Amino acid sequence: MFKNLLITSFLGLLAIVLGAFGTHSLKEILTTEQLMSFETAVRYQMYHVFVLLFVNIYEGFSEKQKNRISYVFFLGILLFSGSIYLIQLTSVSAKSIWFVTPLGGLFFIIGWFLLMMIFVKKMNKN
Repeated sequence: MFKNLLITSFLGLLAIVLGAFGTHSLKEILTTEQLMSFETAVRYQMYHVFVLLFVNIYEGFSEKQKNRISYVFFLGILLFSGSIYLIQLTSVSAKSIWFVTPLGGLFFIIGWFLLMMIFVKKMNKN
């Protein structure tokens, strides 16, 4: 659990640093469309940091469930937000890694589905 919270804390810190970097340093470099894309990556990363904090401190989940959900969301952040950062901050072409961002989005969807299924099972037990 603490490993997941450590990774989550790092991802939260990174989202704040990248958000500030985008706001203060990239306005002169990126187009408005590119900056909006970068901000989307930061926003989705931070949304999922909040979810990860909840998952890992909620006592209603088993350690196995916490780990499974955390790894799925970690992959979503890495692939979704990470690919957008890579595209906007380097010379990597979106055409060359077009499949990575949607794959990250799919991991976000899977993570939310896992959460929903756990809550449905808990609801049916009561």
